[in-house]
Amino acid sequence: MDENRVEQISLTSGLRVAALLEKMGRAGVLGAGSLGRAFEVTVEMFQDPEYTVFLTLGGPMIPGGLRKIVQMLINLGLVDAIVTSGANIVHDIIEALGYCAVKGSFYADDSGLRNAGIGRAGDIFFPQEGFTAFEKKTYAVLDAIPEARRRELSVSELLELYGKSLGDEGSFLAAATAKKTPVFAPALLDSMLGFHIWTYSQLHSLHLDQVKDMSRLADAVYEAEKVGAIILGGGASKHFLLGANTLREGLDAAVQITLDRPEGGSLGGAPLEEAVSWRKAKAGKLVTVVGDATMVFPILAAGALERMGLL
Repeated sequence: MDENRVEQISLTSGLRVAALLEKMGRAGVLGAGSLGRAFEVTVEMFQDPEYTVFLTLGGPMIPGGLRKIVQMLINLGLVDAIVTSGANIVHDIIEALGYCAVKGSFYADDSGLRNAGIGRAGDIFFPQEGFTAFEKKTYAVLDAIPEARRRELSVSELLELYGKSLGDEGSFLAAATAKKTPVFAPALLDSMLGFHIWTYSQLHSLHLDQVKDMSRLADAVYEAEKVGAIILGGGASKHFLLGANTLREGLDAAVQITLDRPEGGSLGGAPLEEAVSWRKAKAGKLVTVVGDATMVFPILAAGALERMGLL
């Protein structure tokens, strides 16, 4: 009975993040227990060379403060591919162009923000001038691609070309291009980048081949010894990766951080165990942490890097 007791979490001077996560794991219950288990699974995925590790980004992860962490994991070779919403790519590029998100308020006057040329996501404000610069940059990137190639681009290929044009060392897209880490965006058209691609296509020859990206993802999944995933939020990013893993009877290990609830039957709120029924994940090393990923993921990543001697 004693071996199953809840071990109380003790705080000591100089306590490191990894040690705190280990203590949460020994407590073993509720949110602390989930985060402790997620820590161990994350370390295993990062340390075991047999794992091909995917990081998925749904929701405002880049403007929410996770940009440098994603870029760091790519540069360290701990993440082998990114699956993201188009919006996170847009905000990465806007930051690379010298414009940043601004601290705002959940209780802002949205009519006033509209008149001032500011968009809002939660308590994050986005001045319009960044999007104006982004539009010009996108057209310049597309203009620089030979017309013949513009007719047969996959989304990930376009993002590689875009990444080459960014000089910002903090950009995860630039880092992914330099490290040859593919970036998939299955719902790219549902973003300002997708909108500008559409407007460009009205005047110029341009065709994006999403089937080509599906083949690239399928090859990566099918050829992997093991597949691991860190899933931040839900949406198309999560499902694109889960669906591809039916080719190999499911993910071998995964950590999900989400605020979504399961009662509505949404994919974002579904615990990872639900994916087992669809053969999108294998039972066992699956951990869902209920929480805001912009709070939880930095702690999880810092602890993993500490355990591995990288911080």
